[in-house]
Amino acid sequence: MKAFVIYSILGILLVSAKPLATIYKTQSSKVAFSSEAPMEIIKAESNKMVGLINTEKKSFAFQVSVISFQGFNSDLQREHFNENYMESTKYPKLKFVGKIIDEVDFNKSFTQEVNIEGVLNVHGVEKPRKLKATLKKTGGKISVVCDFQVTLIDHNISIPTIVNQKLAKVISIKVSADLVPK
Repeated sequence: MKAFVIYSILGILLVSAKPLATIYKTQSSKVAFSSEAPMEIIKAESNKMVGLINTEKKSFAFQVSVISFQGFNSDLQREHFNENYMESTKYPKLKFVGKIIDEVDFNKSFTQEVNIEGVLNVHGVEKPRKLKATLKKTGGKISVVCDFQVTLIDHNISIPTIVNQKLAKVISIKVSADLVPK
């Protein structure tokens, strides 16, 4: 009788237990870039990045629309960014797809710096990247922070001689996102 009660309770617990989420989607995000050249500093950001993390496969995919960046020094600067450099009509999205390399226990709360590998697609040019990111899990939310640099020439973005001193050859990127179970 005792065994029956114990097995009955275990059965009820197993049936009623919710499986842990394996797919997390962006709830909020921010992608910021800065170009610090001798004659001008250009900064812009977007809060329109979308993405997913699959905790079971340790994979991720993020993308942001190029035209969603705001905060330029002027409307003309934003227009040049979209039309002349990023060619946002031809290459409308920036994408990063990859895997978390390090072991991470997503079943508990943590803060951990991890190595990630993936393919960064900027201006239609895909480049393999190995980066460091900070993951934090509290409650049901995963937060991601990643800072890295993009060299314009690596993605076939040329700088005309006339603005050579106004646009950095290497752009600093800061990404942050909060993700919740899908």
